[in-house]
Amino acid sequence: MTILQRAATIAAMTFSLAGLLGNSAPGQATGLDRSTVNLTALANLNALSPQNVPQIAPAAATVAAVEPVAPAEEEEFDTLAQAVAAQDSAAADEALQCLAGAIYFESKGEPLTGQLAVAEVIINRAKSGRFPTNVCGVVKQRGQFSFVRGGQIPNINAGAAYRTAIAVAKVALASAWNSPADKALYFNTPDRRPSVRAIKVASIGNHVFYR
Repeated sequence: MTILQRAATIAAMTFSLAGLLGNSAPGQATGLDRSTVNLTALANLNALSPQNVPQIAPAAATVAAVEPVAPAEEEEFDTLAQAVAAQDSAAADEALQCLAGAIYFESKGEPLTGQLAVAEVIINRAKSGRFPTNVCGVVKQRGQFSFVRGGQIPNINAGAAYRTAIAVAKVALASAWNSPADKALYFNTPDRRPSVRAIKVASIGNHVFYR
């Protein structure tokens, strides 16, 4: 029997007994003894007490464990040649094309360190606040690089030298190798100096780098 059914039964019994007791004259016995009625009602009420009602335990919450995600490790190289060889030769965006063009025209016959140093000069200029603020702006700035004609970079034969220039440009933009010409803003041939106040940073191949 459910709790609601038991409660309804007790209520019906209570009303019936109340009617019997109410209709009997004072001091006159009825078919039921009052003490017996009270004991029966109490027994039924005790059967419905909270401690006799089964308790439903709440379901335990299940918390899924979150596995920590390890940060991606940057690829490390033993030599600049390895870093360059690891790059693909696709010139994906304009900045990369501008930087690769400058490397190609200014230093395609230089060692890889010299090509990287040329790229470093252009990137440093874009960050310096003294030149245009992007790579293409630096490369195409009037009067800075002799290969630029009418503000445009000439067409380039997509051979091995240009593929190397693209790879070096990617290494430079990703800071995948430390340049020996760190903080350099200028470069020139050994017989020419940008200004008397320029400070020499490095001499690589046929170029001297200054800041």
